[in-house]
Amino acid sequence: MIASADITVEELKERLAKGETPVIIDVREDWEYQETNIPGAQNIPLGTLPQRLDDLEDLKGEEVIVQCRSGARSASARAFLQQQGFSNVRNLVGGILAYNG
Repeated sequence: MIASADITVEELKERLAKGETPVIIDVREDWEYQETNIPGAQNIPLGTLPQRLDDLEDLKGEEVIVQCRSGARSASARAFLQQQGFSNVRNLVGGILAYNG
């Protein structure tokens, strides 16, 4: 399996500006998500991801973008999802810090 490439903030913002609606999973904690988030992102804290796999089953073949505060937790989320059979998971480089920067 080919590892999915990371996605840059610039690429994501460009796609959102064009009206695309990629699947974005924010793996930060609820309170972090409440403070600031990317419009359309679904909040699934990293610690709850294993319990939420059934909810995501339909996305296994789709592009899924994972993001967190700086990119570390979402890198873990990407690795976990890939182990579960998700074929196109991309990590947002720099996370919400870069997105809001």
